[in-house]
Amino acid sequence: MLHEYREVISKLKVDNAHFAKIFEKHNELDQKIADVDAGREHLSDADLDVLKKEKLRLKDEAYAMIVAYKKEHNL
Repeated sequence: MLHEYREVISKLKVDNAHFAKIFEKHNELDQKIADVDAGREHLSDADLDVLKKEKLRLKDEAYAMIVAYKKEHNL
């Protein structure tokens, strides 16, 4: 997720517990979606859509936190 911000993400994961939680949850959802797509897990299309929307919401929230951090630290 957001690989171009790897350094900022590393700092935020250490300094901000909420960001770390969002990042972890996003990665969990990413893995679950990949498992469904690969046939290792089964979900209805509706349930899969819910997971994808939640993953996107978390990514948007994390991105907003990254932008705020960069602005605050003049990066």
